[in-house]
Amino acid sequence: MKTFIKVTEIWIPDKDRTQLEFGSGLYGELIAFKADSEHQTFAYNEGLPGKAWAEGHPIVLTKFEHSYFKRTAAAKNAGLTCGIAIPVFSGDFLMAVVVFLCGDDEDHAGAIEVWRTQSASDNKLSVMDGYYGTLQHFEAISRQVNISKGQGLAGLAWESGLPILIDDISKADTFIRAGDAKEAGISMGIGIPVSDNPEQPYFMTFLSAKATPIAKRIQIWIPNPHDKQLICQQGYSKNSNDLAEIFETLTVDKGVGALGRVWLTGMPIITGNHEPDYNPELDSLSSMLAIPVIEKGRLKAIVSFLF
Repeated sequence: MKTFIKVTEIWIPDKDRTQLEFGSGLYGELIAFKADSEHQTFAYNEGLPGKAWAEGHPIVLTKFEHSYFKRTAAAKNAGLTCGIAIPVFSGDFLMAVVVFLCGDDEDHAGAIEVWRTQSASDNKLSVMDGYYGTLQHFEAISRQVNISKGQGLAGLAWESGLPILIDDISKADTFIRAGDAKEAGISMGIGIPVSDNPEQPYFMTFLSAKATPIAKRIQIWIPNPHDKQLICQQGYSKNSNDLAEIFETLTVDKGVGALGRVWLTGMPIITGNHEPDYNPELDSLSSMLAIPVIEKGRLKAIVSFLF
């Protein structure tokens, strides 16, 4: 099954915390692009990861040619045309930058959006930027929409301060683009708070089309009321609608397995079934990306994408 995202990377501060170096990545069959990427480094404000670090918020780069993107030739050879970088901060300090790379072709439909307010006093969110693949009409509609707290994926994430997953988005009363999403073939979405700055909130939304989902499974993990274990709050599966029930009995201890390590360190992680941190809960899936949601230096949630 094809997924909308073709490459996933994590870039981490080096030992001096002045540059970003390669942490880990998922490249599928793009072996040459992987080889070109593993030895790269990015200074503050350099390349896509460094730019997201300097700007302090997610960035969508929809054109690599004549831009600050450093791997343009390699990306072109790999059929990659768009990059999304999400910095993970704890207060003022960068923990890592997660990068998604996508490619334009007729088979890939879906959307990745960045929502924000225009000012600290603004009570509406709008699309700062986004990547929509082949969904041009849905993109045009989305760029004109303003939403309040409690509306849509980004507004619900804003209201709750937590990631929000909607399984059948075309039927959701709170999703004001439901009719347009149905027309575009979008079936599922998740909204994630991605800023540790209450003065300027940012939210990512990932919208999946049925033919090319963002991931095969997506889960939201939160600490239990006593902060002793992680529990699965919500889940989506391409192949099963009962994922949340399957996972509701699973718990994860801090420091144990991949998810437990994200909780322990505040660092995103990529792992797979050939890695020492492989989790049995990953089932037969080959790899996972887990991103922490941090607020005021504390873990609020972990979002895991299973590919």
